[in-house]
Amino acid sequence: MPVNLNLPQAKPVAGVELSTLSAGIKKDGSPDMVLVRLSSGSTCAGVFTQSVFSAAPVALCRSHLPSCAGNVRALLVNSGNANAGTGEPGLVMAQGHCNAVASALAVSADAVLPFSTGVIGQLLPDELIRKGIDQAAKQLDAPEASSLNAWQAAALGIMTTDTQPKLTSQVCQVSGKQITITGMAKGAGMIQPNMATMLSYVFTDAAISADDLNRALVEAVDVSFNAITVDSDTSTNDSLILAATGAADVALSFSESPGGNDDWSSFMQALTTVCSDLAQAIIRDAEGATKFISVHVTGGKERSECKQVAYAVANSPLVKTAMFASDANVGRLLAAIGKAGVSFDPCKVSVSLGDVLAFEAAGIAASYTEERGAAVMAASEIEIFIDLAQGSASATVYTCDLSHDYVSINADYRS
Repeated sequence: MPVNLNLPQAKPVAGVELSTLSAGIKKDGSPDMVLVRLSSGSTCAGVFTQSVFSAAPVALCRSHLPSCAGNVRALLVNSGNANAGTGEPGLVMAQGHCNAVASALAVSADAVLPFSTGVIGQLLPDELIRKGIDQAAKQLDAPEASSLNAWQAAALGIMTTDTQPKLTSQVCQVSGKQITITGMAKGAGMIQPNMATMLSYVFTDAAISADDLNRALVEAVDVSFNAITVDSDTSTNDSLILAATGAADVALSFSESPGGNDDWSSFMQALTTVCSDLAQAIIRDAEGATKFISVHVTGGKERSECKQVAYAVANSPLVKTAMFASDANVGRLLAAIGKAGVSFDPCKVSVSLGDVLAFEAAGIAASYTEERGAAVMAASEIEIFIDLAQGSASATVYTCDLSHDYVSINADYRS
């Protein structure tokens, strides 16, 4: 069961229509295709996996975005098959599916962005996908395509090993008018995103240029999707899209003026909240997870080294299994911190488990007891605080424990 997963209620975004169905990709017959139609003039930005084995749809998104970022018209998503490790045939097939969407919706094929998630190394079932596209395109003309039910169905349709859909919204005031930001994400394993998450789609009804969307997305991702890890693995298909439809008739732009821009700040706060809520939801619903863990590192010379230490702790199998067992083993934390590749004075470092100081001045804290540490470890949400005592930089990474169920889920993934 997810660890305290309770996202704010989602709201539809004007200018977005969604259709979800079972195209027959998943063996169990569950929903596995989502088609999203965006209103004309919708702008878009995206970040993608840095894997050298990036999937065919990722390659096409990177190819299409430079020309269509100012007028993206459709997103095609399938779950159950990643179309990764499929070489030129996979690229040809993904482009053919973009062409099919373009034909069904009367838009340019370059304005269609494809996404896939699921098993790696298999070509998509071409005939099933094409039949699904035709059916999904027809469903977009129904009034229900703009309803909250359509959004909820889409969040279900992009799932693989997730146990719950991840869908949420934030509303903010801009120049006296209301804008909405709604996002969905999928991901539960193969998670340490590198510039994106497994799959995530965030939409707003504000009007924002593609360049400003890209600036906003990179900033929001750094403290959200690029601050989580389940198992240190980056997917071949990681993709995150931010789209702005302009349907709210509210224009936003980034300003470098000394006084800043209050409207942009309000938007960025809401966007970062949506991204952070979704990213943390992935950890709360991680494969086999029983605990949600926040690793806070302060006192670094640079934020990058704080993040490096945080990830070393968050990705340590010994730390993660100790968390699963509620074992207050401070030594495992010290070992992970020490191997991070960051230079610091070990005599100045302090480590706390929640509000319990566990290590300081190169030794176990005088006030520390196993009983106090174990009480912190027994909770479903755990905070670890590490002070490097050599600067003012800080960073936080979110992770989960490593349980028997994680092994079982991944051992059975393709069966």
